[in-house]
Amino acid sequence: MDATTRASRFTVLAISVLYRGCAIPVAWKIVRSHEKGSWEPYWKELFTVLQGSVPKDWMVLVLADRGLYAPWLFKHIVSVGWHPFLRINLGGKVRPVGDEKWVWLWTLVPRTGTAWSGHVDCFVGKTLRCTLLARWDEGYADPWLILTDLAPEAANVVWYALRSWIEGGFKDTKRGGWQWHQTKMTDPARASRLWLAIAVATLWVGSRGGEAEASPSCSGLEALPELHIARRTATKRSRPRLQSCFAQGLRHILVALLKGEPLPLGQFVPEPLPLLMPARKKPKPLSSQMAPLASQEAA
Repeated sequence: MDATTRASRFTVLAISVLYRGCAIPVAWKIVRSHEKGSWEPYWKELFTVLQGSVPKDWMVLVLADRGLYAPWLFKHIVSVGWHPFLRINLGGKVRPVGDEKWVWLWTLVPRTGTAWSGHVDCFVGKTLRCTLLARWDEGYADPWLILTDLAPEAANVVWYALRSWIEGGFKDTKRGGWQWHQTKMTDPARASRLWLAIAVATLWVGSRGGEAEASPSCSGLEALPELHIARRTATKRSRPRLQSCFAQGLRHILVALLKGEPLPLGQFVPEPLPLLMPARKKPKPLSSQMAPLASQEAA
């Protein structure tokens, strides 16, 4: 779950299904950007509408960034039978269950390379009994602090890496795909109906691209010999996709149109939850950034 804006005109509260780096909208509420009032009733309505939409034996994780955390949100997600996976800010106190003393959250993961998990009472004011997953990896500016109702041994903080896929989904609705940012609509109700078309189109494109990604036509890194340089220099972190499923699906459909072939349909191919933290790009040294400028001046 996350919110996105259309300039200063609309704010879209969206719940999306995350799939292979993409995000398919399944429920949304569009309001005017400067509309007064709380988003709480809108989010509750969206989750209530989706209740019962998946089999009861599915484990559904609801991921949200720090700006959306609230005790009522955690409790409402649990009430519909799903599992919150909500990130919180570092500035607060927590009390591990069984302890009497409250401690600052940052003391649990004081430096990079540390991790902690356990049952806690979180926040002194509006206390919430839950599970806290904490981890601070190299290359990250801040630790990940995740609240969930799952048992510590049944959850992995790395799963939170999936949350960033909804950012890619917002990009696909705008400049990276459907160009929704070009809309001239001013009525939220009309914009909401347009989002229905966007959601169905994203479902089609994502399913086709996901199927293509799951059955690549060329060999990958795993097919190379063990001593090949590409395998020896590969990192153990998860590798980003070279091309999104959205882009792959759109390309397959456009090629079929240009060739006069029947429009291709896709199917969803599941993949396992992540086990590795996503890699972080290292900033280039200042000297390497200045080198092109120096060569230009010399020329």
